[in-house]
Amino acid sequence: MTTAHIDTNEVLIDCQAVWKIFGPRAPAAMQAVVEQGLSKTQVLQDYSCVVGVSDVSLQVRRAEIFCIMGLSGSGKSTLIRLLNKLITPSAGKVLVKGKDLSSLTPAQLRDVRARNIGMVFQSVALLPNRTVLENTAFGLEVQGVGKAERYKVAERALAKVGLTDWASRYPSELSGGMQQRVGLARAITADPEVILMDEPFSALDPLIRRQLQDEFRQLTKELGKSAVFITHDLDEAIRIGDRIAIMKDGVIIQVGTAEEIVLNPADDYVAEFVAGISRLHLVKAHSVMTPVESYRAANPGCDTSRLLKTTLNADINELIGLTMKSERDALAVVDAGAVVGIITPRDLLRGVQGIPNEFTEHSRSALVETSP
Repeated sequence: MTTAHIDTNEVLIDCQAVWKIFGPRAPAAMQAVVEQGLSKTQVLQDYSCVVGVSDVSLQVRRAEIFCIMGLSGSGKSTLIRLLNKLITPSAGKVLVKGKDLSSLTPAQLRDVRARNIGMVFQSVALLPNRTVLENTAFGLEVQGVGKAERYKVAERALAKVGLTDWASRYPSELSGGMQQRVGLARAITADPEVILMDEPFSALDPLIRRQLQDEFRQLTKELGKSAVFITHDLDEAIRIGDRIAIMKDGVIIQVGTAEEIVLNPADDYVAEFVAGISRLHLVKAHSVMTPVESYRAANPGCDTSRLLKTTLNADINELIGLTMKSERDALAVVDAGAVVGIITPRDLLRGVQGIPNEFTEHSRSALVETSP
């Protein structure tokens, strides 16, 4: 299945005002939060309870990779466990394909986990006395699928992660990266619509980690799957995610694309978080260009037809390369056959610094939405 044949606006996971408070007096603490608006610090002082997730609302769409990132203790791992009810929320709702997980019987919840949501942890937890093939097929075995059929499906999954030749080996014979591939193969064997990933690559060497990040994104898109990916690494979130949620102290501070977050951080915390990130492959032409009408007003008589052409979604790195090739001091941004903007070296420098151009977000969004 490919994303061209599915509705990418369909919401698969809908998290509505979800809270999670840990501690023996959690119900009383939750009531006090609702009635008195206590802070996380006050809850700890007055009730000896810890607020793990605070009033989180988010949606994950079909075929989307949604990254949740934050530092240790931010609540991201707690949040992902609320999405399949490994942890029960203190308040709020989690809906999977419109079903409120809190309203399901244990049997119905197991069915949702088996058929709709797969999960891969940092510790893959492969069964040491089973082969790679048997580990990969384990989820289907739990569902009661016959041996021949589940092995056939598992073999296809192993082929997708490049482990066909290792099917008869045991986990102890595999490297850490290969074990993570088995975990991913096991998750996709059950053909879930959403895969939950809790820092699966964080313990791996940088080179193997980047390779698996690329393979994961490619495979997820190829299969048309949705994914929620937990990480503490902003570079990883940018590399993998279609959208990113940044958490702090159990609260979602900002949700957006990497470009939106870098160009328009919600507060000083987010700004500091993204300060060291390279903009070369993040910031696009539509965010730094000067609208062609404004450029012509400031440069009467200019002939934009002689400028090198580029697209709305060309990144800063590509734009710099084009500028170096050009004999002129500007580039023309073309959409649907018409010049819609001009990019000067000054615009490029602003892009490198992560400073958007001064025309409205509404105009910029409208241009992107109408681009092919």
